[in-house]
Amino acid sequence: MRILVVEDEVPLADAIARGLRREGMAVDVAYDGETGHEKSTVTRYDVVVLDRDLPGMSGDELCKEILSSGALTRVMMLTASAGLDDRVAGLSLGADDYLAKPFAFPELVARVRALARRATPATPPLLTARDVELDPARRTVRRAGRPIELTRKEFGVLEVLLAAKGSVVSSEELLERVWDENADPFTTTVRVTVMTLRKKLGEPGIIDTVVGSGYRVPTAGVALDGAPQDGTP
Repeated sequence: MRILVVEDEVPLADAIARGLRREGMAVDVAYDGETGHEKSTVTRYDVVVLDRDLPGMSGDELCKEILSSGALTRVMMLTASAGLDDRVAGLSLGADDYLAKPFAFPELVARVRALARRATPATPPLLTARDVELDPARRTVRRAGRPIELTRKEFGVLEVLLAAKGSVVSSEELLERVWDENADPFTTTVRVTVMTLRKKLGEPGIIDTVVGSGYRVPTAGVALDGAPQDGTP
């Protein structure tokens, strides 16, 4: 999932970003409302973690801009104001959730994950293909019952491909969904990650390369070369 943290307290913003990245999320950071607005208009985020009390463009204004764009992005407001009136005001602006500072980081992670699930089409609790099983909540992958250790990026790529339900996912989309803004779009990062992921998953392979388009994990009934498995030409 792709997250944007907009927080003018730099140490706090960086700490939130580091923590969410450790949870396997791709995280961008903005330290003011204007930068947050610019990033939110060029990248589709699942969740924006937004400080309400920003200088310049306030969190309230940015929340309204995100909502008016029609994006599926979910907004979590962060604020030092914990009063009932402040919470009601924040939610009345259209924010999807509201968390007062100081907060427990595990709670922030749980709320972000819950909001991200609402920002994308519903997916089953387990993502499967053949004998491969991925559990997004527990961050585990098994093949034929055997656990497979993946890096955060390998896990993210496999999760996106399985969630696509047989559709082709381009390298550009994988880069956007799994990595953050610091990733170089001209590197072979995606190709190398897919290559190492294939090796760890073993044979028979489940990830198909669609030349000139990207990658896919075919659904049941379609072979890796695109031919139906029932023998139909």
